[in-house]
Amino acid sequence: MTTSIYKTCVLLSFLAMLASCKKSGPVAVNYDPTKQLTIKNVAYGSDPAQAMDVYLPAGRTAASTKIMLMVHGGSWESGDKADFDSAVMAIYPQLAGYAIFNINYRLALNGKNTYPAAVEDIGTAISYINSRMADYNVSTQKIVMAGASAGAHLAMLQGFGKNTDGHIKAVVDLFGPVDLYWLYFNEPFPQLADPVLKNFMGTDAVKDSALYAQASPINYITAAAPPTIIFHGTADAIVPFNESERLHAKLDTYGVPNSFVVYDQEGHGWAGAKLTDTYTKIVNFLNQYVH
Repeated sequence: MTTSIYKTCVLLSFLAMLASCKKSGPVAVNYDPTKQLTIKNVAYGSDPAQAMDVYLPAGRTAASTKIMLMVHGGSWESGDKADFDSAVMAIYPQLAGYAIFNINYRLALNGKNTYPAAVEDIGTAISYINSRMADYNVSTQKIVMAGASAGAHLAMLQGFGKNTDGHIKAVVDLFGPVDLYWLYFNEPFPQLADPVLKNFMGTDAVKDSALYAQASPINYITAAAPPTIIFHGTADAIVPFNESERLHAKLDTYGVPNSFVVYDQEGHGWAGAKLTDTYTKIVNFLNQYVH
């Protein structure tokens, strides 16, 4: 075989392979509602941080399959949806009739993505889910907001302050801050907490008390707030136990159904039997109030 013929054969082979790759394209997702489906890293916005993991149960329908939207913690500046992977695996089999959307959001770092960027991302994620109802076969009229720490703050802001259509039916709060203005001046370790709050808010509470009040879930509680289950350890040194006490008291004042689960001497999170108890109590609470 001459050199020119050999080169021609190689070129033709390469072009044939390239054409074959173009024809195949991305693999289509089979959204068969009779089958359980997990889709990782679904983009719900243009920013790389705006991504979610989607867990769809078998037998889902747009009329009856409820949604749990999970929001990770990390002081609004760190953390990842993967932090909730073990929680999803533990609670998903117990939540019959629920799809879970475990989301990332833009983190506040170096003056970027300050409040309300992360709050806006929660709304954007819900809007995206709503736009994919035909594929997902879930009901965006039956939403549970759940979060831990900073993620619980974001979940509560959505549930208490952004629930104008009444589609958020319950809130799960794992030791989340509820009053950022109060926290700024009363945190037991202000040298650690105040920089975190300023990083998230883009300013301090002295310069802009109104903004801190706007970003505080406790200020949005009315009689129309959704049923809420609260979890907190009495030895929490990051988000004071008093935050959840005040939330519980205000929910009671407005007659909002709520459950306040206290773990004596536990800090900012727990494990073992108490964590199993947390999952059980969440499932029981949602079975009672979300239909």
